[in-house]
Amino acid sequence: MTTAFTRPGPGSPTEAHLLLVEDDEVIRNTVRMALERYGFTVSTAGDGLTGLEIFRERQPDLLLLDVMLPELDGIGLCRRVREFSLAPILMMSARGDSLDVISGLEAGADDYVVKPCESAVLVARIRSLLRRASFTPVARAPRAGAAGSDGTADPDTLTFGDLTIDTRGMEVRRAGEPLALTPTELRMLLEFAGSPGVVLERRTLLSRVWDHAWQGDTRVVDLHVQRLRAKIGAERIETVRGFGYKLRR
Repeated sequence: MTTAFTRPGPGSPTEAHLLLVEDDEVIRNTVRMALERYGFTVSTAGDGLTGLEIFRERQPDLLLLDVMLPELDGIGLCRRVREFSLAPILMMSARGDSLDVISGLEAGADDYVVKPCESAVLVARIRSLLRRASFTPVARAPRAGAAGSDGTADPDTLTFGDLTIDTRGMEVRRAGEPLALTPTELRMLLEFAGSPGVVLERRTLLSRVWDHAWQGDTRVVDLHVQRLRAKIGAERIETVRGFGYKLRR
């Protein structure tokens, strides 16, 4: 089972198909038209259950959803989608308070924006998520313990204890069992794996993983580290208080 997107990413960000789930008709139509002007194909839904049905049927490249939705709220929709898809999810919050942000990220969202949001900013965040979902990592030097089928060093495999990362096949295994990582979790893991034992500050991770310089708080990093720890082992990523995180060798 690969850790990448559930289906091939779009050829370019503007060829992507987005699903927008927003209950306010005026906002829904305004955002849809703005995104279409940037070249995106946009499907819409006015409630969470309809959004879930459309997502299953059309398998969009990215899900953009409001937190407050009728029938099934944004947090619940995010959780339901994560049961069967690793597609990028961008949540919109009218308040931007701690509860919305933390709940959304814990449910599996990759990023969030606070409404109202300028079209250019929203598009930049969407393009960043789409690039993250289809990126190809740079080949890294072989590490001790990584070997190919003929017993020679395999430059595409990184090994850390019971954790192995195939950077070519985009597969991550723990004790031989495949792990399903979202594109954001995978890219974060590769950043840690590229500098094992080195402390990476939260702002550094924001810049490298989220692919844009924004002044939002660093809770998005902390919540993704928490999700990644749950999959690869809590002991594998160490917190260095006051600085950031590092991957144990």
